[in-house]
Amino acid sequence: MAKKKYDQRILDEVNESLTVLKRGGLLLYPTDTVWGIGCDATNAEAVDKVYELKKRPESKALICLVSDLKMLRQYVEDIPEVAYNILKYADQPTTIVYDNPIRIAENLVAEDNTLGIRIVQDEFCQALIRKLGKPLVSTSANLSGEPTPMRYPEISPAVLEGVDYVVNLQRKHKSTKSSTVIRLSSDGQVKILRK
Repeated sequence: MAKKKYDQRILDEVNESLTVLKRGGLLLYPTDTVWGIGCDATNAEAVDKVYELKKRPESKALICLVSDLKMLRQYVEDIPEVAYNILKYADQPTTIVYDNPIRIAENLVAEDNTLGIRIVQDEFCQALIRKLGKPLVSTSANLSGEPTPMRYPEISPAVLEGVDYVVNLQRKHKSTKSSTVIRLSSDGQVKILRK
């Protein structure tokens, strides 16, 4: 399969972001839904910084983004068959909550041993995650309890000042909504948590 060619602006932003992620820093970045705060999803100290910045209790789980199905299989022990159909037919960004995530920062995993993961469609995110070789934490770019910003100018100064790098892409783009969230259990039960 031929390697995907990315726009130079995207490649420049990927390289800047990688430097920050590799040293355990936080990013503010555009996703295929809303602007997100993120870090390396395998770095527990970086995940702690996300909770601290958002003033969010650790009991409220975060999600992570992967670049493709191959990467998803590396971080979920047993993907229910129904997940493949949901992903194949989803017509909008869809986060699936899986049982028994593996190789991920422990403080990212919910108390019931689940984790929400989305295969991201955004070109920048895919390029960044592929180059990092690990999932990326993604949580909306707001402090806990505040509304989710749908555009870059709506992001609070506390968030802008609390991250180590702000990606310089899509700053005029307006998001329409967050992803659909579906809970899958290993016994095949499907529950829509957010539409």
